[in-house]
Amino acid sequence: MSRLLLLSLAAAFTLGAQKLPFDAQALLSLARIGDPQVSPDGKTVAFTVQTIDVPANTKPVQIYVVPLSGGAPRQITHEGSSNTNPRWSPDSKMIYFVSNRSGSSQIWSMDASGGSARQLTSLSTEADGVLVSPDGKNLVFTSEVYPECTDDACNKRKIEDERASKVKARTYTSLLYRHWTQWQGARRKHLMSMPATGGAVKDLTPGSRDVPPFSLDGGRDYAISPDGAEVCFVMNTDEDLATSTNSDLYVVPIGGGETRKITSNPAADNGPVYSPDGKYLAWRAQSRAGYESDRWRLIVMERATGKVNNPTETLDRSVGSIAWTPDSTRLVFAMEDRGRSVFQMIPATGGGARTIVSGASQLDDPQFTPDGKTLVYTAHSGSHPAEIYSAASAGGAPTEMTHLNDAVFEKYHLGALEEFEVEGAEKARVSTFLLKPYGFQANKKYPVLFLIHGGPQGAWGESWTYRWNAQVFAAAGYVVVMPNPRGSTGYGQRFTDEINGDWGGKAADDIMAVADYVAKQPYADANRMAAAGGSYGGYMVNWLLGHTVRFKAFVSHAGVYDLRSMFGETEELWFPLWEFRNTPWGDPEMYAKWSPSFYAKEFRTPTLVIHGELDFRVPFGQGLQLFTALKMNKVPAKLLVFPDEGHWIQKPQNSLLWYRTFLDWIGEWTKPPAK
Repeated sequence: MSRLLLLSLAAAFTLGAQKLPFDAQALLSLARIGDPQVSPDGKTVAFTVQTIDVPANTKPVQIYVVPLSGGAPRQITHEGSSNTNPRWSPDSKMIYFVSNRSGSSQIWSMDASGGSARQLTSLSTEADGVLVSPDGKNLVFTSEVYPECTDDACNKRKIEDERASKVKARTYTSLLYRHWTQWQGARRKHLMSMPATGGAVKDLTPGSRDVPPFSLDGGRDYAISPDGAEVCFVMNTDEDLATSTNSDLYVVPIGGGETRKITSNPAADNGPVYSPDGKYLAWRAQSRAGYESDRWRLIVMERATGKVNNPTETLDRSVGSIAWTPDSTRLVFAMEDRGRSVFQMIPATGGGARTIVSGASQLDDPQFTPDGKTLVYTAHSGSHPAEIYSAASAGGAPTEMTHLNDAVFEKYHLGALEEFEVEGAEKARVSTFLLKPYGFQANKKYPVLFLIHGGPQGAWGESWTYRWNAQVFAAAGYVVVMPNPRGSTGYGQRFTDEINGDWGGKAADDIMAVADYVAKQPYADANRMAAAGGSYGGYMVNWLLGHTVRFKAFVSHAGVYDLRSMFGETEELWFPLWEFRNTPWGDPEMYAKWSPSFYAKEFRTPTLVIHGELDFRVPFGQGLQLFTALKMNKVPAKLLVFPDEGHWIQKPQNSLLWYRTFLDWIGEWTKPPAK
């Protein structure tokens, strides 16, 4: 056989064996794992799995279990499209959960194998977020009720009257009248309790406040004491909720009664976790009122005396999810650091912290087995979606307990993120993650796509995302560049704070320094660079529109365009009040200085504008103003509007359209030069 024939066969084999590019369809084929719960006997982990049904445009969720000793996960719920929030009974024989299998969201119980399912609530206001008291006697959950009602019959009557009314007008006398994607209605979220066997429901937090308050991070802002007698919860009682981040901790008897406030911090307190022996209560707290991106500290209170200590005060990183060791002497917490996260362990009474799990990934949901020997958690990276892992608490290599997406990994190529640093504004070190395109060849030049993160106090890192997935963009042939400029988290609080009052300043300089570096790389085509971003990332795109012609195309998703009108349209007013230190009428120069709308006459770059009509964080008008300015300036532009989406694009078919329109637009302006 000739050498030429051997080479031809080898090339054919390589092409045949090559994995496929990871496109948006592949992204939606992944199983999305969440909410792992270790059974009290330490033998099993229950968790949820969300899958995507594109034709039906739905995201069904079911409950699975997996043995801690090893073995294949097993689905144990099958009825209904939403089965969530699995919580074990103290004897590990039962699982309580929330399901819509009866037509509305209610609390159910089943045995540990998924059998003998029983509906425990039938509330007209529905139920969610169930917890089981450690003594197994009671359940605590949330329900959205009419504050003036004292029983479900009253709630049911008001719901029916509201639905039947032909008048849909809304009347308000206070701010925060709409939030995220919803207008404020007459109902409020309250904490409820009931016997674990079923029976009468007690409202633990009557009144006009939502308990717990709205949260984007999915954290559980209430907990039951180990003796089953008390519930600790988060509530904000400030008069003007639109300008306040001042949530505090309160406690109330599990059977109802007098509520008692136990914190007096003027900033946010959240995520209470009781120690297993009941002697301590731990939570996360910020210190600066009105600043949602202040550093999160770990706080520990001795319940008998009320004595409080902050064991992480000297740590210049934010504390994430928290878990107690079974002996109640130490805590484990997640900590973001330079685009990754680690689990650190620290004595409850203070002392040195040590890392017990690290790696190139994001870690969350820490829980110990009852003997304290094993830590169970979730982890994901830029090339691997979340799975459940276990690791010896004394150290050692982790074990991946679930492999629900292995078939996808075998079929599709997922590249590894690279990282580099450049010198940004004022000689600061600016870190950037980079992903090379599918089928990368070092001797070729590729178009470059910059992704600018939101926040602005956010960060790119070794993390998986479904909304701005770098793997999908790399599969389309782009060098994907993800800079972490000033304002990014995980690089110290000073680095984060340096964007306050300076939105288009040092952060923009940092991004352009990264662009300079990438343009010099032999595989990057400096004449075919594009940039895209959402929220603050959209703001930065809008800012760059008026300040550079370096990029061939832009995508601005839910981007802030005019800071003055943004102030009057948005809901969480504490955010612009902190970032710009005043109102637009209190300091018009500040708002004019950093508003992209003031530089519209300089717009030259073709731009795709994307917005959801239900976006109340960065309201729809911001996108319309930007599109109008582009068209009036004769700049090539396209407007993509989602009437049924908010700040994020979440419906499966909308997501596919988002990725397709995004890539088509960038591709139109970064095509290879004609030969």
